[in-house]
Amino acid sequence: MKKIILILTTLFWAVAALAQTPEEIVSRMEATMQTPEQYKENGLSMTMEMKMPIIGTVASRVYTRGDRMRLEVVKDGKTGVITWRDGKTDWTYDAEKNTIEIKNDVSASATGSKQQEGDMAMFEGVTKGYDVSIRKETSSAWYLRCKKSRTNTDKDDPRTMDLVVAKGTYKPISLSAKVSIVSVTIRDIAYGVSDDMVTFDAAQYPTATFVDKR
Repeated sequence: MKKIILILTTLFWAVAALAQTPEEIVSRMEATMQTPEQYKENGLSMTMEMKMPIIGTVASRVYTRGDRMRLEVVKDGKTGVITWRDGKTDWTYDAEKNTIEIKNDVSASATGSKQQEGDMAMFEGVTKGYDVSIRKETSSAWYLRCKKSRTNTDKDDPRTMDLVVAKGTYKPISLSAKVSIVSVTIRDIAYGVSDDMVTFDAAQYPTATFVDKR
């Protein structure tokens, strides 16, 4: 019996030593997302979802690799618009009109910074101005509640945010918040995007009408 108690006591303290504060979890998540090799070479993808009164739910799936990007906008379960960008040219396919508009990519920054860096910047300092607590914990993830601090006077910051971080990798699983009447969720963050996914191929749209505005 004493041996069992000793084992349980040892196990308890071992688990306690592994316990982490919300601040430590967020800090390690930010460090992970700022590791260049995590996303620059192989690319990343994520879903950004917005729920709005009357309009409903609009979701966009973003794929980035290097300087190239693909953005798919989905409404009522149907893909409405697909945009490809490579830093020089912008191709936008409108499924309803069956047209492809071509124009110069004005979204490219003067410094040449890559799209992924901008995407991952969303998770840098994401909890600044918030009091963070662990709302729930499972074997695979931490569920963090971020409540706006009294000292945070930014009117545009949501009152609360929910952040889910994966155990083991410390990668964010999802981030959700409500801004005014709009609920926003970033989810399904994944690494690894093929060249084909972010490269426009006119052969895939043989019946589309091309409108060149360059």
